[in-house]
Amino acid sequence: MAHDGHHHRPHQTHHNAGVASSNISRVQIALVLTGTFMLVEFVGGIISSSLALLADAGHMLTDTMALSLAAFAFRVSARPADSRRSFGYHRFQIIAAFVNGLSLLVIVVWILFEAVQRMIDPPAVIGRTMLIIACGGLVVNVISFLVLHSGDQDNLNIRGAALHVLGDLLGSVAAIIAAIVILQTGWMPIDPILSVLVAFLLLRSGWHLVKRSVHILLEGVPDWLDLKDLQKKIVSAVPEVTEVHHVHAWGLTPQHPMLTMHVVLEDQPEDPTAVVRRVKEILRTEFAIPHSTIELEIGDCADS
Repeated sequence: MAHDGHHHRPHQTHHNAGVASSNISRVQIALVLTGTFMLVEFVGGIISSSLALLADAGHMLTDTMALSLAAFAFRVSARPADSRRSFGYHRFQIIAAFVNGLSLLVIVVWILFEAVQRMIDPPAVIGRTMLIIACGGLVVNVISFLVLHSGDQDNLNIRGAALHVLGDLLGSVAAIIAAIVILQTGWMPIDPILSVLVAFLLLRSGWHLVKRSVHILLEGVPDWLDLKDLQKKIVSAVPEVTEVHHVHAWGLTPQHPMLTMHVVLEDQPEDPTAVVRRVKEILRTEFAIPHSTIELEIGDCADS
């Protein structure tokens, strides 16, 4: 999937209500398409005895749950901050992405287990039924994936939902290829073999999503941020500053980075607030961090 393995700074402007509404709408469209075709694929898998179709139907079931969770997460994260949740509910999107990533890994284990069973004792597969349903699934999954992929790809919740649908899309392609091979040659093992291939593709995507989600949940430094570079730039750009330490950076989501730090001054400035404003401007323009808390120090650190 595009962007995998690449980390970008968040946009300089906050995502507004229109973007959030667009994200919810995209997830809901994908949810309706996926949930409807899941039932068709499940029945078709039973009729044709195809593991590729049954695996894809099982995946679409978890996708329906995953898309429901993603839509719910967007609605919860839109709630304003309160006395109990001073940062608001943005982090709920990351929890949803983490759960969706774990569910992808569970699907991989299930597909691999079923594939081994079918390689040992391959059942007869009705290739024509399998091909028709797989083609229908491919159309539905392509539409759902395009709807989600054209959304905000810096949002892990959208990425998690799109990865689930991408897994379905790959499953449909595998089922189509397997059906054609079975119709042309009658070679039944192609069905579980291609299912294993899809499982390994899902494993990579699921692991990447879980890894990024866990990093954010553990308050990790945003992937694109170099703290040493940040400290050097502030010291060189603001004459009053002699040192920067106790720097802590994290993100509520990839779109909401935050930072706290101590800024050491050589002498008492005439206007301390002006120094803070200059530092905040550097953080905002150079490092795309709009929310920061800065403690000014003269002499010893208060936390020493």
